[in-house]
Amino acid sequence: MYDVIVVGARVAGAATALLLARAGRRVLLVDRARFPSDTLSTHYIHQPGIERLARWGVLDAVRATGCPALDRTVYQVGDVRLDGGTVPAHGQAEAYAPRRYLLDQILVDAAVAAGAEFRDGCSVSGLVYEDDRVVGVTCRSAAGTPVVERARLVIGADGMRSAVARAVDAPFTVHDPLMSCIYFTYWQGVRSGFELYERPGRWIGAIPTNDDATLIAAYFPQAEFDTVRGDALAHYLENIRTTAPDLYARTEGAERVERLRGTGDQQNFFRKPNGPGWALVGDAAHHKDSITARGMSDAFLAVEVLTGAITAEGVLDDPALLDEALRRYGERIQDELFEGYRNTLFVSRLRVTPDRMAMLRAIQDSPELTERYFAVAAGVMSVDELYDEDLHSRIALEAA
Repeated sequence: MYDVIVVGARVAGAATALLLARAGRRVLLVDRARFPSDTLSTHYIHQPGIERLARWGVLDAVRATGCPALDRTVYQVGDVRLDGGTVPAHGQAEAYAPRRYLLDQILVDAAVAAGAEFRDGCSVSGLVYEDDRVVGVTCRSAAGTPVVERARLVIGADGMRSAVARAVDAPFTVHDPLMSCIYFTYWQGVRSGFELYERPGRWIGAIPTNDDATLIAAYFPQAEFDTVRGDALAHYLENIRTTAPDLYARTEGAERVERLRGTGDQQNFFRKPNGPGWALVGDAAHHKDSITARGMSDAFLAVEVLTGAITAEGVLDDPALLDEALRRYGERIQDELFEGYRNTLFVSRLRVTPDRMAMLRAIQDSPELTERYFAVAAGVMSVDELYDEDLHSRIALEAA
């Protein structure tokens, strides 16, 4: 009998297992994949996520992979260019973009060191119920042996297409259409910082990562996905050439070191993340377009909210207390993450409006406003904190 079974051992699941094991709970962490392994992800972690990794004691391991620190952002739209850092998140002013086969393994190793049991190659095929309450999972081990494991709580951290969410029929509480599609790959020999480029209907992101490689991602409107995937590499390169010509020039003579990856299935939703004996966390509970790279940082926030709620004294021993703690968790994560979700939907429309250009022009000559703008993008500050009297005055001057 475990206290908690966590299904899915990527960043949300491994971090959940880590914090629960450190709190003295008996945790089983399972994943159908064999580790270490990669997953479809642009893997940028904003400063609030880095601050949590530092508090959890795993940031040094991330740095030890050789992943470069990213302390400045360049964002270019037409003739407007923002270039600066961000307001630190509890002292953390740097972001990192470690490869997922490294980051996921670091978190799994930390969870195991804290006392969690980990089984990779273990596929969950169903849930075990007593009356209407989830009390465990049925799974198949890496050797193919069917197993039933029981727990006071089962947590689905198994991604956007969560099998746990399907099994409990977790409803959407917010659900919006697909907005953009993405193709990306890795280049060596491209000199780059964290760079973002936008024009109407197009977006390019460049992110330095491990092994002196740079991830370059190209975004297109969702309506163009069928056309783009017909010749994805040609459309990808043309997007870079026309949206970020200086970056494109830096790819000449560089080596593309991995295959081109892409998806047109970047769903936008919140699910009900709790019920009798079960909870969802990370992409299983909430997913949005990757264009703002908020997925992992927001997942880490949700992990802390969930684990804090269920490790309170006596909660896991009392079903009524557990259900109430999970209800509060569900309400809080939607409240905490909704502004970032709304902002992501706005950006992923890939529309360059006159009002937004006026705002960016008002910001570009002020290092302080530039830092605050990037702090909003990172989730360090709210939009209301950005739009102070100074910014409103600057926008009015631009309009005049």
